[in-house]
Amino acid sequence: MSDSPSVSRREFLQTTGAATGALAAAGAFAHPAIGAVKGANEKINIAILGPGGRAQEHIRIVNHLRDETKLVEIVAVADVWDGNKQVGRGLYPSAEKCGIKLDDKQSVTKDYRRLLERKDIDVVIVATPDHWHAKMTIDALDSGKDVYCEKPMTHTIEEARKVAETVKRTKQVMTVGVQSTADPRWRMANEMITAGKIGKVMQGQTSYYRNSDVGQWRYYQLTEDMNPKTVDWKMFLGTDFGLAPDQPFNRARYAQWRCYWDFGGGMYTDLFVHQLTHLIQAMGVRFPRRVVGGGGLYLEYDHRDVPDVATVVADYDEGCQVLISATMCNDTQLGEVIRGHTGTITFSGNPAEGFNIAPQKLESRPAPPGANKGEGGNRFRPDQPREDTRALWEHFLGCVRSRNTETLCPAETGFAAIATVNMGVQSYREGKALFFDKETGKVGEADGSWAAQWEKMSKERAKPHQVMGWHAGTEGSLLVPPGYQKLEGDWIDGVDPAKKA
Repeated sequence: MSDSPSVSRREFLQTTGAATGALAAAGAFAHPAIGAVKGANEKINIAILGPGGRAQEHIRIVNHLRDETKLVEIVAVADVWDGNKQVGRGLYPSAEKCGIKLDDKQSVTKDYRRLLERKDIDVVIVATPDHWHAKMTIDALDSGKDVYCEKPMTHTIEEARKVAETVKRTKQVMTVGVQSTADPRWRMANEMITAGKIGKVMQGQTSYYRNSDVGQWRYYQLTEDMNPKTVDWKMFLGTDFGLAPDQPFNRARYAQWRCYWDFGGGMYTDLFVHQLTHLIQAMGVRFPRRVVGGGGLYLEYDHRDVPDVATVVADYDEGCQVLISATMCNDTQLGEVIRGHTGTITFSGNPAEGFNIAPQKLESRPAPPGANKGEGGNRFRPDQPREDTRALWEHFLGCVRSRNTETLCPAETGFAAIATVNMGVQSYREGKALFFDKETGKVGEADGSWAAQWEKMSKERAKPHQVMGWHAGTEGSLLVPPGYQKLEGDWIDGVDPAKKA
């Protein structure tokens, strides 16, 4: 596919005729006007809740923005562990990186609630283990703070619903830290999909494969100075708030918490959310209707809870399907593909190489397996931001100033992603297919009604459902039956249906 012709920005605009497509083709997003609420030259003060591994990247980026613009600064940190300079994480090493005095008890604390009481803090970063995300986010929103919450947005589906409701109620600005949502390819692809350029959307697939001799998430180093004297274990668990069951202190459960159901969801929530979020943005779907999760612990018998092989299949009312798969023991990727009836979008592993749209060759006979490798067609290469996480931050901070709640990954999208992958977890652990009720946000056991409704549509010769934003009529969505299908039909009282007037 590397020799597929590239399509210029002008050609893309002629193809889609969409203003938002123009923004995507230019590698930019509609940036909120600055100054509507918080002055354009007024500094935004940030607090970090949970300065662990991922938060170190946020510290680096925000410190760069501070030095470049003088308009943003990390002024406080909260963490349950004193920290270790060699490891480079924890309370005191992170405070030092931010230039905060270590003896400032109002800015360096093991109790995040102290920071939410401060009126001079505008934004909080929630980068704790997953089981704390919802409580901290809701507490921050209710205290008048805007929130940058790391993915996944929450630990459970019910928590995600509550976060989304709190965002609507408080009208605070929130983004979920799925850095790939700053990649313009997904919005550009969505413009083309909704314009009918690949016909009826049928299926999307994505994967996140890894391999490591030490086991996944075991690369987070354990140190002797992680102990009950330096870690507020009770606060980490959050047992008093109903977040995790009481249990003995364990360095691995603290530092490598992603391996245990009490605190996270393994590949489902840590890795699948990355891929699923941008895939559903591109496809034009959000909440699934039916989800099945599979997998197991097939190699890594190291005291973990979570699988080392996992797959989630999600079906949508829009009449399409998403497949998400991974293993932690082989890093050969499945690839990212969106299949339509008349075309296929294949996304390159390197964002700078964009994506390719190859037409489907429709003939009277189906092609054999392996015949079509998605070759040919046109390649689209929207300009990429120099750093996706930085681009996410820049857009978020613009939204904070303008009070524009439409961030690149708003709470409703975070809700849809965690609902899907968490249903995969529940399906895997309970051995059941599950339904999601979009009206109530509740999960229930699936039954035969899913298959029955599609069979009913077939019998009624209905028209296909379409994804959000579809504006292409029946483009690439209808099959013209061969002439001999007129011979189809029930013989009633010995009468050939083809002979009926």
